[in-house]
Amino acid sequence: MRESILGGPFTFPGTDMTVQRMGYGAMQLAGPGVWGPPNDLKNAEAVLREAVESGINHIDTSDFYGPHITNQIIRQALHPYRAGLVIVTKLGARRPPDKSWQRANSSEELTAGVYDNLRNLGLDAIDIVNYRVVGSGHGTEEGSISEQVTALAELKHKGLIRHIGLSNVTATQVTEAQKITEIVCVQNLYNLAHRQDDLLIDDLARQGIAYVPFFPLGGFTPLQSSTLSEVAQRFNATPMQVALAWLRQRSPNILLIPGTSSLIHLRENLAAVELTLSTDALTELDGIATAIADH
Repeated sequence: MRESILGGPFTFPGTDMTVQRMGYGAMQLAGPGVWGPPNDLKNAEAVLREAVESGINHIDTSDFYGPHITNQIIRQALHPYRAGLVIVTKLGARRPPDKSWQRANSSEELTAGVYDNLRNLGLDAIDIVNYRVVGSGHGTEEGSISEQVTALAELKHKGLIRHIGLSNVTATQVTEAQKITEIVCVQNLYNLAHRQDDLLIDDLARQGIAYVPFFPLGGFTPLQSSTLSEVAQRFNATPMQVALAWLRQRSPNILLIPGTSSLIHLRENLAAVELTLSTDALTELDGIATAIADH
């Protein structure tokens, strides 16, 4: 697959980093519950290698996946990294032995997290670090993030981070962060069924800032809709391919990072960039979120 057809290029604002709009999310490379090693390490490495060989040059990860495991697999499979590969990680959480997800957002914890990522990925500097606001569940919560963003800005000044992004944030928090440092991307929960960020996406697009939806296919509760299934059947595609195509056509600043530990699913996700939905199909799919809200 030629790189030019992986959704087209996107350049992060204020950077020389250009990625294809179809990327890869590495969370599923860890074991069950995003904990421990995968059942098949060789397969996990094969998925990463095929993703990069297919033209993907944007990998989303975090050192709290595993913990540490996913980044170690990335390093083992891909290091030394090919030129132009952009690795994006996130900070703000930790995984204690009980396998829970806990906040780790003090300046000291964020600094330690950067060093963990550098060590396990085998890097001298991280391309982009997203500060992830850890609240209750996957939803956003208002509250100042200036302390955390300032800490990351200081690490950027030291040369350990090249650029800064945000994850699981509100529009107010984005504005607050932008007063401290340049923000190149925002990563929030968004898909066909969860459309709460529509206004934010459009605002970021006007600024040239990337919006990276996590759980683009529904996450732990995969998208299920008769409308989605019917559209997929008409286009001879899978429902997940249609969901990804809808996201790509939703806005030019949306970058896709579907995750999988399966070579078959990786190939299906890559093929989604070749799917162009009609105006009528887009209208039908837009109604899914409305129907859910009405219930």
